[in-house]
Amino acid sequence: MPQLKQFPMPDTAEGLTEAEILTWHVKPGDAVKVNQVIVEIETAKAAVELPCPWDGVVTELLAEVGQTVEVGVPIITIDVDPSGSAPAPAPVAAPASAPAESNGKIGEEMPGGRIATLVGYGPRAGAAKRRARKDSPAPTPVAAAPALAAPAAVPAPAPVAPAPAPTPVAEPARGGYVPLAKPPVRKLAKDLGIDLYALSGSGPGGVITREDVEQAVAPTAPPAPSVVDSGTRERRVPIKGVRKATAQAMVESAFTAPHVTEFLTVDVTPMMELRARLKEAREFRGVKITPLAFAAKAVILAARRTPDVNATWDEAAQEIVYKDYVHLGIAAATPRGLVVPKVRDADRMSLRELAEALDALATTARDGKTTPADMMGGTITITNVGVFGVDTGTPIINPGESAILALGAIRDMPWVVDGQVVPRKVCQLALSFDHRVVDGQQGSQFLADVGALLADPGVAMTY
Repeated sequence: MPQLKQFPMPDTAEGLTEAEILTWHVKPGDAVKVNQVIVEIETAKAAVELPCPWDGVVTELLAEVGQTVEVGVPIITIDVDPSGSAPAPAPVAAPASAPAESNGKIGEEMPGGRIATLVGYGPRAGAAKRRARKDSPAPTPVAAAPALAAPAAVPAPAPVAPAPAPTPVAEPARGGYVPLAKPPVRKLAKDLGIDLYALSGSGPGGVITREDVEQAVAPTAPPAPSVVDSGTRERRVPIKGVRKATAQAMVESAFTAPHVTEFLTVDVTPMMELRARLKEAREFRGVKITPLAFAAKAVILAARRTPDVNATWDEAAQEIVYKDYVHLGIAAATPRGLVVPKVRDADRMSLRELAEALDALATTARDGKTTPADMMGGTITITNVGVFGVDTGTPIINPGESAILALGAIRDMPWVVDGQVVPRKVCQLALSFDHRVVDGQQGSQFLADVGALLADPGVAMTY
């Protein structure tokens, strides 16, 4: 007989609460293998490919493309014994916290010889259980959902989703059937006074969608005014994924950390001349050396003299945490939105290594392959607005950090050298810092040091 297992949305990064389904790579009826990529999801910051935890045959997709699914909620059902050769399961099925084989850590061997390959692999304790489908007969100990069913002594599975006060959408199951709908859809139905039991779900597996609820209330809604749609010249895009995460982070930072921004205009002609010489050097052949690489090295060296800019304010512990390492964040514009991947231990890298790391980081970000882990734990950030032809700005500090440097465009400008006005390569810098951690003197000293290193790279010999 079929042996069904459900794969819940995993926590692919610490603190992840939900993710959006981007693309399904399988469909019902497809045979799948362990570690085969079955779906691509978008978390708050990156697209992530999820591997299949078992061999078997896909029987049902429980979430549709574009749907946002909470961590722990099942997204796919797989028959792990399609031939029916396995012995019949015991009447009491495994609890929703999942068998031990699906709770391993990355690289850890588990029973059966399988190696866990994903952070948060397998359901967590207390994860949501799969509810009975609307179009299925009254559940039995085996047929309802063997891997997640209730004990045989219970005639019908109880709904697992937290039930609010008695309302038309939270009444007891009728005949063992509980409508399939996400919590936001249930809340919408409750607010509109719609009985979910009276609806037929149009989503996969009979899941009731927001559109189903809105259509149910449409006949009783007051007639809308006559408006010509073609004249609105507006379009609405749901706030989710990268855009939602970026907005939340920026609001949190702007209204938590008292920002101070200082500016400095620098003659970077010596830096550009050094860059031209290094391009011809044998040690740097094949390496893409950009002004950003020089700025990154300058930030790292300057942070040694002013460690406060590389520290963190811990509000809960009422402590300032000083970091003896630099995980350098680089703000990158991608098709998915703004992301800030990190160069780990950038303070241990030479200029060549930094240049190579920055090039690889930019390529990965543009391809949308930056993982959530690569965007966590930064200590200080650079945003290169100069690539857009912008002189400077007032950047917002990334949450958990204390400073961010904006690198402006390098332009040919008149500059006074030895009393004479001559054309020079000039760049503007802007430093925003958290005034709880960094005082004005410290912020000014750090910015002056960065400027001095870019104006005369030889100054690095004195650091």
